[in-house]
This record gives sequence, C-alpha cells and structure tokens, in this order.
Amino acid sequence: MLELNPERVCNIIQLAREFHAKEAVVIPEMPNNPGDDWALQVLADHRDDPVYRELKYAIGDMEPDQQAQLLALSWLGREDYALEEWDTALQTAGENLLSSSPEQIIAIPYIADYLEEGLRLHGYDCDA
Repeated sequence: MLELNPERVCNIIQLAREFHAKEAVVIPEMPNNPGDDWALQVLADHRDDPVYRELKYAIGDMEPDQQAQLLALSWLGREDYALEEWDTALQTAGENLLSSSPEQIIAIPYIADYLEEGLRLHGYDCDA
C-alpha cells in the first residue's frame, strides 16, 4: 500500500519532467558497478539550475522511508517489480537507498514516467 501523498509525487513528477527536458541534461545508463558515484558526477553540473534545486529539495525534504517508497515506486513503474511484490520492492529500496538519495532518484532515466506508471498501478492519476 502506497503511503506517500500522491499530490506530492505528482509535483515531483512535474519537476522531473521539467528538469529532464532541458537539453543539457544527459544521464547515462546505469553503471556496471553500483558503487560508482556516476549520479553525483552527472548532476554536479546542474547544481545551480533552479528546477534541479527545487526537485532535489522536494525529494530531500522527505523522510528516508518516504524516499524509499519513491524509489520503489519508480521500480514498480519500470516493471522491476509487480504490484504484488510491493513489500519486497519497499524493503529492497530501503536497503539500497544512498545517503545521496535525491541525486540517486533524480538520475534515474525516465524517472517521471516510471513514477507516473507506479502511481497508476496504485490507482492514482496526476491528471485527475
């Protein structure tokens, strides 16, 4: 069961779409080594971008368990997990959440689409 406020997630989706739509934002595929700090390296060039800062703040202002839910929601939307596996996705997200979780989440390619699909699978719609 989703314990995040869907409106808050929709706001993050909107900010992510706006940020990722910028021409200068290039986020590579996931690295082979999960310890790579590739997300921090890619996003470092954008720290002065007001949309990036707002998006980072919106995610960073969440409690760690909420950030884990956001990460799990993206995995659900990416079809890494089925809705029936939500509890497992949450547990795995909590275990894999980095101290740099806002950057970790922002750096996921197509994050807005994945979050939107994850919300839809939970019965929520940002357009409603």
